[in-house]
Amino acid sequence: MKTSASKLQVNTISLGDCLSLLPHISSSSVQLIVADPPYFNVLEEAWDQQWLQAREYLDWSGRWIDECIRILKPDGLFYVFGQLGKREHVFLHLMSETCQRHQFHDQIIWDRVVGYNERRDSFTPACEMILVLRKTATPKFYKEAVREPYDEETIQAYLKDPRYKDKERRLAHLRKGKFATNLWRVPSLKGSSNEKCGHPSQKPEKLIERIILSSSSPGDLVLDPFMGSGTTACMAQKHRREWLGIELDPTYIAMAEKRLALNLQAEVESSLKQNRKVSGRAKIPTTGQLQFFTPPEQKPASLPGLPS
Repeated sequence: MKTSASKLQVNTISLGDCLSLLPHISSSSVQLIVADPPYFNVLEEAWDQQWLQAREYLDWSGRWIDECIRILKPDGLFYVFGQLGKREHVFLHLMSETCQRHQFHDQIIWDRVVGYNERRDSFTPACEMILVLRKTATPKFYKEAVREPYDEETIQAYLKDPRYKDKERRLAHLRKGKFATNLWRVPSLKGSSNEKCGHPSQKPEKLIERIILSSSSPGDLVLDPFMGSGTTACMAQKHRREWLGIELDPTYIAMAEKRLALNLQAEVESSLKQNRKVSGRAKIPTTGQLQFFTPPEQKPASLPGLPS
């Protein structure tokens, strides 16, 4: 954990306010930004209730979003999580205002699968939104990286389609799975989940993993300006990305650093076990219901403004 803005380091969580620390990162130096900021009056947490008026929250959001766009590489992508409350819809205004200043790329709906019966007069809320911004019209994006597998029954049904004469080629295509849409069905973390570590808005690893695999390459730099429990850092570490984290709460930093250490230890032990059992060519890794390919590894970009 670093406490000084002048000592921001790669693969380190810096303690402080992102508005104070982001200016110390050089322009156009970060490939991917994953931001899960306070929602504004959605959670019963002091950090989500600190603004008296929606306008204050929107102005604050605009400042850190502008800084993130500044440090984003020309071919980078920037993911911003948001959620609506019982009658709270400020994130809709945030998306509208942001897209008037910066380039819209996509909007993802995260279906959390489990809903919470908080409303008697409307549908049960079960989703969050992810606004995706870009800096230019040609962002780095690997659509092949997060295909979703078909079940065997679906594959056999599609193979019967008479329009496809080359059955072997068709089967190979189906085995790769379908391209992911912008509706992501990933269960939110339950209290009994092994991932759960105490943060009230912790995101599932599968969710952040999908972002990292589709929008960056090994060696790229990933930033999370609201690091929280460290999920972005854990998934970046797992997939050989460099990362930067910023977090205001020392308790969450300790939580994230513990997760990183445990994950690294588990990866080392798994690798040693695999090496003892498997010889020759390694299998393509899979996680959950996603099948991944690894894009070409790139040399880490030079990061003026950050110590090497």
